[in-house]
Amino acid sequence: MTLNRPAFGILLILPVMILLMCMLSGGPAYGQTKQSREKLQQTKKQLELEIRYTTELLEKTQKNKKTSMNKLQVLAKQIKSRQELINTINLQLDDVQVQIQVQNVQIDRMNKQLRELKSEYARMIYYACRTMNGHNKLMFIFSSKDFNQAYQRIKYYQQYSAYRRSQVARIESTRRAIDSHCKELEEQKNAKLTLVQSQQLEKQKLDREKTEKAAAVEEFSSKEKQLTATLKTKQQAARKLENEIEKLIVDDIRASAERARKKAAKTSNPATASKTATKKEVMEFTPGELELSSSFSANRGHLPWPCDRGFISSGFGEHPHPVLEHVKVKNNGIDIMTEHESVVKAVFKGKVSRVMSFPTLNHVVIIRHGDYLTVYSNLGEVHVREGQDVGARQDIGKVQPDAEDQKSEFHFELWRGKMIQNPEDWLAKK
Repeated sequence: MTLNRPAFGILLILPVMILLMCMLSGGPAYGQTKQSREKLQQTKKQLELEIRYTTELLEKTQKNKKTSMNKLQVLAKQIKSRQELINTINLQLDDVQVQIQVQNVQIDRMNKQLRELKSEYARMIYYACRTMNGHNKLMFIFSSKDFNQAYQRIKYYQQYSAYRRSQVARIESTRRAIDSHCKELEEQKNAKLTLVQSQQLEKQKLDREKTEKAAAVEEFSSKEKQLTATLKTKQQAARKLENEIEKLIVDDIRASAERARKKAAKTSNPATASKTATKKEVMEFTPGELELSSSFSANRGHLPWPCDRGFISSGFGEHPHPVLEHVKVKNNGIDIMTEHESVVKAVFKGKVSRVMSFPTLNHVVIIRHGDYLTVYSNLGEVHVREGQDVGARQDIGKVQPDAEDQKSEFHFELWRGKMIQNPEDWLAKK
């Protein structure tokens, strides 16, 4: 019997080659890498935390039978988070299903390989029984023409025995690999079952929340005049705050220009002083302020949140009013819903430029960070004063408590020079 070892070697690596081809050609299907799966799991956990937090806020308002706008905003956030959670679970389900299919293919391939190994081993045993008993073995060796041929025949028997032992090892190894894959397959099926159950549960909760939100919107729809008046008051307060911020910027530019003019005048260079005096639209920064601006800019997307817990109840820019149809709401910053009387903190080190009070907005704190301004509105208490240096995460006040709900909302803005920025682009992702 002649053993074709190269062909047998190809048989052994063929399943591995097929699996690699599946992984490469399958694209995103099998291409959910370990890192992608971990990211999905992290996203799922974060969404679950957000839902748990909004649920806590809703539970605190159950004593208040009157539906508030704050409650409607919390419901809207919860529905959004719940839908994102369901989408994430769907992605995980797709990935698990692909893993199950790949495991089934791998198990089928390895079972086929095991059958081939056993068949090959059976043929080897049959051949050995027929030709390799002790008597025939000795006769085969002693019938050699010379010592060299006898040595070659002895080596042949030794290699054949070694190959038989390696066949047994391969069979055992393949069987263990199949058992391992079957165990992984069972775990993946259990994971799929858990995800399906979780998906169904979240869909049921989502339906209930949508029903509750629809009822709240219907209740508010009957109060259109009141909502319109409230919105008008808030818009007036927002415009007044914007005007005050712009006035502050102009005052700071004028003050920096004056400092630069005096500095140039000390150098006895009238031409430079005159040129500096014409710069009315650009602030002149000290080296320390320039360094602060650079440091602030470098932290884009990584600034800490101005409160420990909360969520964005109203985003930046124009967006539809949650109840009033065909009405757009403009937001120069973001509104953050948080717990009752939560502490508000500075997002970066800087100097307090203004502490003001407005109807509707209550106390407002403005902090300068070189070329940047951060604005914190609707504070019930203020713990800093104008001209004070503050550090990152320093307590600057407390949110104004809501008269009806056990939760509160404050307004946060971020400016660079005269340009309003979207705070979501600057704050760290939760």
